[in-house]
Amino acid sequence: MVDLIVGLQWGDEGKGKIVDLSAKNYDVVIRSQGGHNAGHTVVVDGKKYALHLLPSGVLNPNAVNVIGNGVVVYPKQLIKEIKNFGEEIKSKLLISDKAHMILDHHIAIDQAREKLRGKNAIGTTGRGIGPAYADKIARVGVRMGELKNIGKLLEKLAAYYEMNKEYFRYLDIKTPDMNELKEELNYYKEEIGCLITNTTQYLWDNMDKNMLLEGAQATLLDIDHGTYPYVTSSNTIASGALTGSGIAPKNLNKVTGIAKAYTTRVGNGPFPTEDLGKTGDRIRKQGGEFGTTTGRPRRCGWFDVVAAKYAVTLNGCDEVAIMKLDVLDGFEKIKVCVGYEINGSEIDYFPSELENVKPVYVELDGWDKSINVTEWKDLPQNAQKYIEFIEEKIGTKIKYVSTGADRNATIIR
Repeated sequence: MVDLIVGLQWGDEGKGKIVDLSAKNYDVVIRSQGGHNAGHTVVVDGKKYALHLLPSGVLNPNAVNVIGNGVVVYPKQLIKEIKNFGEEIKSKLLISDKAHMILDHHIAIDQAREKLRGKNAIGTTGRGIGPAYADKIARVGVRMGELKNIGKLLEKLAAYYEMNKEYFRYLDIKTPDMNELKEELNYYKEEIGCLITNTTQYLWDNMDKNMLLEGAQATLLDIDHGTYPYVTSSNTIASGALTGSGIAPKNLNKVTGIAKAYTTRVGNGPFPTEDLGKTGDRIRKQGGEFGTTTGRPRRCGWFDVVAAKYAVTLNGCDEVAIMKLDVLDGFEKIKVCVGYEINGSEIDYFPSELENVKPVYVELDGWDKSINVTEWKDLPQNAQKYIEFIEEKIGTKIKYVSTGADRNATIIR
């Protein structure tokens, strides 16, 4: 049985908490796309864990954690995370030999491009994710399995640097010293080489086990279906998780979509329900809305039913989790976007372009004291009405309601 957890907004919805909460029911937890630009924060017994490449199931002592072929891996970051958790986690960690590798020149390219774009910058994390995926599509990338033959890999990289020397010069990027690069690659091989394997075959051989696919980023950042060009460089939706792991569609059992009780976004791009005033500041402060990876303040606004319904449909969600409901405690009125206005006409669907979109709101009564509530019957009545309103509008059961950062502060309906 294979289940999938996917983000329904622009990321940072709290997927890590639901994966961690659910992981005890699974034998294998799989990360299928993205890189160390993703950040999952998990809180257990008051202790906070920040994950960037390791699957969120790493806190489950019984689960095997798989970094799939669709991920772009920055070995330095992965090694750092492994050391933070302890070498013993290597016994339950596998890395796809087909996953592509991020090297330092990818990071340098990413940062140089953003600088050159100026006011038209995408707002990337500068972690090299886009350039690594670009090399993958251009068929000049480096896969993790190539660490098995360092000599051959160095020859390939020397040819790559020669081919791109004018581009590197234009971006003012220094070509790596090959002796230093050889030392670096050997270090990667020594630290994580034993974890690199054919994970697709491993998953096929273990289809009798319970598996959980974990998405990174979220639907509205999908390279094809998100708010292009202000998106990430991979397919973040349910179908992308299958491509990024090698699991066949017929093996997918259940899709759980994750959304905050409000909306946030990091980086540039359209955001119809963004609040640039005191309300947005209040949500940011109460929700601690700062990036796990970069520390950047997140843009904040009200819940967008139109975008959520689009994401639920695109991913084929069977159920939804609403996170951080407690952040809205104390608001007298809560707005919900139920439609868009474009050039004087109202629509109820998510268009391909959002630049000229204005939100159409309804107001609901607010509530207080929802924090750390664990039973539906104990949730304030207006908070219950809010959840039921969203549930009706998106046409999908809201199974989980998160009311606090800790694993146990979760209502299961």
